[in-house]
Amino acid sequence: MRNLRFRSAAATATTALVAALALTACGQSDAVGSSPKPDAKTTSTSTATSTPEDESTSKPQDSADENADNASSNNSADKPSSNNKTNNKNKNKNKTTTCTADNTEITVTKVSRPINHLLVTATNTGSGNCYAYYAPLLGFDDAQAVTQINEDSQPQAVVTLSPGQSAYASIALGGGDGAPTTAAYKLSVSFSGRDNQGSEGRAMNLPLPQGTKTTDDTSVSYWQATMADALTW
Repeated sequence: MRNLRFRSAAATATTALVAALALTACGQSDAVGSSPKPDAKTTSTSTATSTPEDESTSKPQDSADENADNASSNNSADKPSSNNKTNNKNKNKNKTTTCTADNTEITVTKVSRPINHLLVTATNTGSGNCYAYYAPLLGFDDAQAVTQINEDSQPQAVVTLSPGQSAYASIALGGGDGAPTTAAYKLSVSFSGRDNQGSEGRAMNLPLPQGTKTTDDTSVSYWQATMADALTW
C-alpha cells in the first residue's frame, strides 16, 4: 500500500514536470516566431529638411561678396570717366599761351632769295596753341641792344600757332643799298610778351650760318603766318 502511494506521487510529479516543460517550450517558440509588438510609449516624429531654395532665401550674403561689391562701387565712383579725360585733353588743346623758347623749336637758316636774308622759324612743340606776339627779339653776338624791327611788316593779326605749326620772320642783313660787312657767329632769339614791354621767357642761343655778316641797318620783320609773307621784307 505504501509503495503504491509512492508510485502515484512520483507519477504525479513527473506529469507536472512534463507539463511545465511543455509550457516553457511553447513560450520560447512564440517569442522567436512572432513579430515584436510596438512599444506603446514610442511616438513617431518627422524631421523637417530645407531645400536649396529655402537656403538661398534665408542665408545672408557672404561677407566676402559684400566687400567685393562695395569695392567695385567705390572704384567706379572714384575712377574718372573716359569723358572727363577727353574733356581735360580738349581743354589743354584749346588753352592758348604766349610762345616762348620752352614751347617752341627755333631755327635760323640762310635763303637764296632775297639776297642777304636769313629766315627765323618758330615751331610750336607744346600741347596747346600759342601766340607769337610782335617780332622776335634778336641779339647778334655780344650786342647790347636788340636788332631793330621793320614796323612796315606788322601783320593784321597776331600769329596763332597750333601744335606743330610754325611762324616765320625774315632778317634783312644789309639794310638799304649797303652790303653787310661785320661778321656774326651766333644769334640770341627771344619772344615778345603780350604787352610788348620786353621778352617773355628765356632766350635761345643759335649758331648762325657760316659767312653771316651784318650792318648797322640789319632789321627783322614781325612774325608772319607763312614763309612767303616773311620773305617779302
